Amino acid sequence: MAESRVSCEESEAERLPTLASLLQTSPSPPCDLGRRRSSPPALKAGSAQEVVVVVSSGSDEDEEVVPLPERIKRRMEARNAGFEVSRGSQRSTQGGERPSLCPLPASQSDSTAQPNTPLVSGTSPETSPLSKKVNHSQKERDAACQSWQRRKEREALRRQKEEEKERKRALAKMLKAQRPGECQKYITVVLDPVLLQVEGGEQVLSALQAANYSCVIENQAVPCSITWRRKTVPSQMGEGDEWTEEPNVLALLRLEEFLSMAHNYKQEAKGCMEGQQETLQTYVARVMEKMPGKILALAVAEVENYFRLQSKKRQQRTAANGSQDEGQGRRRKRAVEDSGLEITRMDVEEALVDLQLCKQVQVSFFESWEELGEYATMFTKSVAEAPFKRERENTGFSFYLEKAWCGGVKVDRSGKGLLEVWKRQLQQFNRVSLEMAEAIVSAYPSPQLLNQAYIRCSSEQERENMLANIPVHRGDGVTATCRRIGPELSRRVYLQMTSHDPDLYLDVSG
Repeated sequence: MAESRVSCEESEAERLPTLASLLQTSPSPPCDLGRRRSSPPALKAGSAQEVVVVVSSGSDEDEEVVPLPERIKRRMEARNAGFEVSRGSQRSTQGGERPSLCPLPASQSDSTAQPNTPLVSGTSPETSPLSKKVNHSQKERDAACQSWQRRKEREALRRQKEEEKERKRALAKMLKAQRPGECQKYITVVLDPVLLQVEGGEQVLSALQAANYSCVIENQAVPCSITWRRKTVPSQMGEGDEWTEEPNVLALLRLEEFLSMAHNYKQEAKGCMEGQQETLQTYVARVMEKMPGKILALAVAEVENYFRLQSKKRQQRTAANGSQDEGQGRRRKRAVEDSGLEITRMDVEEALVDLQLCKQVQVSFFESWEELGEYATMFTKSVAEAPFKRERENTGFSFYLEKAWCGGVKVDRSGKGLLEVWKRQLQQFNRVSLEMAEAIVSAYPSPQLLNQAYIRCSSEQERENMLANIPVHRGDGVTATCRRIGPELSRRVYLQMTSHDPDLYLDVSG
């Protein structure tokens, strides 16, 4: 027994320098400081200290004797060991454990595995470094979660702003596509192949291409017709481009077809038409049945040339038959007229009026196919600008006037524009049209001249009726009409120009 004790003392004496060096170089606890009863005692022998390790034999008599300074030192080392264990456990959760220079005993490792178990006596779980570290880690996780949430909200707000910018950009692009000068780029003219087979149809296609319009050749429901197709600009990003059909249709009638329809209408009006012949009305009804909801317009070329040619033929016949008997010539003329083979300008006008009243469709005449091609170009421009004009007229207020009327008149330093201002002032009277205002302005170009004319009058009655007999001309040509200003408007203008009563009511009839 004594020999084993001496051998243990020698082995422990050899190990002590290594443990002392570990205490100086590493904060890790020594291997034999985990439990008080298993720690080796330190005894004095003369001037040197000898460490005696007591090997427990399981009896209560084997107890170690540790001096007070050594116990305090061990307690401090144990406390530091607990702090290092908590740091090691945290590092192990973040990416692996550090290898310990001296493995702990099983009893001590079990105690460090439980964060709520105190490592040394006198340390509570609430104030232990491990519990503080756990609370600190929870706060860091909450802060990180809040930071992530704020970052997510900022990202969502940024995406929302970008989507709003994209939406505004797409809307601006859509509005720009409707403006004059830009809308022509989004219009495609669709021509029926029959139109190109007609004499002069190539000129229509050349005129459209010269105006930089996109043209395609496709079969149409109505032969020899022109339709339009618009490329719709999406109002939101991500949407694809779509093509929409415009409601307008321009049907080109050949001269022979038009004259035949006019002739059939003449025969139908006389009640002598044989069978079911096609007139302008039946033709329009058939077209509208094939293309419901469309706005139809008809165009005919070289009608005036036909009328001029017929006039020359009649003059030649008259000159050739001048030597013949006048009675025979009269009978021949009556026979031609009764046969109904000759179409006059009056017959065409009657057929057109009937078509406008019954079907609300107009027919445009052109002297040549080149002129008809120019008309098709202008028609295409009107179709392209139609959405922009509708949007401009949609003011939202029914009482708004046209911009050209209420936009004001610019007057320069030389006085140019004052005549237009005077005309606008007269148009502010109730029931005064542009023609009536122009008639008064032509007679009295300024308000001062009108006042001077009032001063020269000798009586009140003469002043009130001074403007009554001024003529007012409307329209041109055969539709021109002429009327007078009248005494009622003349009286209102006189009261406006001479009265000093601010509450005077000019228009008695409202």
